[in-house]
Amino acid sequence: MTQTLSGKVAFVTGGGRGIGAAIVRRLAREGATVAFTYQSSTAAANELAAEVAAAGGRSIALQADVADAASLTRAIDSIAQQLGKIDILVNNAGVLLLGTLDDFSLEDFDKTLAINVRAAFVAAKAAVPHMGQGGRIINIGSCNAERMPFPGGSAYAMSKSALQGLVQGLARDLGHKGITVNNVQPGPTNTDMNPEVGDFAEAMHGIMALQRHAHPDEIAAMVAYVAGPEAGFVTGASLTIDGGFNA
Repeated sequence: MTQTLSGKVAFVTGGGRGIGAAIVRRLAREGATVAFTYQSSTAAANELAAEVAAAGGRSIALQADVADAASLTRAIDSIAQQLGKIDILVNNAGVLLLGTLDDFSLEDFDKTLAINVRAAFVAAKAAVPHMGQGGRIINIGSCNAERMPFPGGSAYAMSKSALQGLVQGLARDLGHKGITVNNVQPGPTNTDMNPEVGDFAEAMHGIMALQRHAHPDEIAAMVAYVAGPEAGFVTGASLTIDGGFNA
């Protein structure tokens, strides 16, 4: 396989497991050096870094709380100082907190915004000074930005919709620097947080054109495309990969 990202430095938030881990593996396989954050899953993060190394790639695991702007900024600055630059930023860290208006707390509302929206802005603000022409910023959004078919997801859907506006605005702000900014919006994806089996999964499959969950590698493939040289004219876009969830 041609390594389309050879010589690039990528920074992935929430890369220790699930979709984030698949993104780390794929970008490393494409030749990038990949730094990724994790919050508490130290063993899983170290295992992932060892797996990448065994496959001939290079990755660096950093503990950071993306809801803490200072912590996230320090992590990005430290990688830029160590590796000389950041070419690709993937804002993958996210939280899914559910509840109807009656029982959804303001604390959970604030946490949803802090992790799903504010952290993406903070990370972009920290990474852009270390990016040159052709840099890439990629947010992992959700198909729920455009469709929320069950109760209890209003705050989550709002947070992912906010990323659409953020991406469109940042694409304008950064276009003169040659930096592209995009969302990748997955549908149901088979991770430990959203397994492909169970009553809830069956209900989601019932409204999808392809009645299954995505594999995390399928989402990572879309991210690798947007991060690569062939996507140089794609910016300000929200690219949905949802098996027809929103069809």
